[in-house]
Amino acid sequence: MLSAVMEDYIKTIHAIENTSDGRVSTSALADHLEVTAPTVSSMLKKLEERGLVDREEYKGVTLTEEGELVALEILRHHRLLEAFLTELLDYDWADVHDEADKLEHHVSKELTDRIAEALGNPPVDPHGDPIPDADLSFPKESETIRLADVDEGERVTVGRIRHQGDAELRYLADAGVRPEVQLTVVDIAPFGMVTVETPTGEQSLPEEIAQLIEVAPATAANGVEV
Repeated sequence: MLSAVMEDYIKTIHAIENTSDGRVSTSALADHLEVTAPTVSSMLKKLEERGLVDREEYKGVTLTEEGELVALEILRHHRLLEAFLTELLDYDWADVHDEADKLEHHVSKELTDRIAEALGNPPVDPHGDPIPDADLSFPKESETIRLADVDEGERVTVGRIRHQGDAELRYLADAGVRPEVQLTVVDIAPFGMVTVETPTGEQSLPEEIAQLIEVAPATAANGVEV
């Protein structure tokens, strides 16, 4: 059995590995988890002893094959819980991350599989993040680009919102920007603001927020791009 803290480390290593090249440094983990570098070093030693990380002094860590499977299992728990809270308990999609963080360590594989079945085995969570299936394989993802890279005048559909914090999710929820919503890029200001037309009106998004939003070309009902 792994402690909740150990699982948090593994999930964080996996997240950083998937957004950067090479090994994950002690300082990066300390920043993400808001702990001290000595605390990180102590935990990484424990994870190494369990065969979950490969650690190289002064160069950081990577997950081993076993560690990767643990990370995927945690992601499956977390993202299915987010979907469950949103679809069956009427939580707002911007408010489920913290609740899922608390619950993900305390659900069994059997309960997770039953949640998946009750929800119809969804391929993505409420933020558009892919959910590993029962075999811990990710569903095939559509090609997307970041909203910040879309040209003026283009119409797109939001596919995924990369989670950075609850403040960012709440900001986007209030702006009416969420997965499956169609947007038209109205203006790209030279100082970094991206203005989009949403179903409820125009919204100006800071570039750092637009970078969190993955989009694909919008399509009409007949499947033709619009």
